[in-house]
Amino acid sequence: MICLADNPETDGFSVSAYHSDLEPFMERGRSLKAEGLDFKTIFDIRESEAKSGMLKMPTRATLYVLSGDINAQTQEIENTYLRYVIYIPFATPESTGLPTKPSIPSEPWIMDPGTHRAHIMISPERKKQI
Repeated sequence: MICLADNPETDGFSVSAYHSDLEPFMERGRSLKAEGLDFKTIFDIRESEAKSGMLKMPTRATLYVLSGDINAQTQEIENTYLRYVIYIPFATPESTGLPTKPSIPSEPWIMDPGTHRAHIMISPERKKQI
């Protein structure tokens, strides 16, 4: 697993961890973003590179993202939320049996189906703060 720490220069709190097989994909995205490219351009470049074999994609790999708010007074992390992602490049609703959007809260669904970035999203329902 590769873990990325929170960036203290941005609002809120966010850390992530992903399987090392995703590193070529993630590193390429960071590199292209550093060049100032927008999301669509980055997506298209990586799609082309993945299809050509230039960008090595795993058959499947996991990503976990924990985010939250930082309490300005206590500096403690509050309202945390953990999202799960399972990358399955080029998978489709037909190959997985998953919908392209959740029909009920917390239902797994496939995002970016048929592309290098196809992945199962598992977004648990947020608990209400009391």
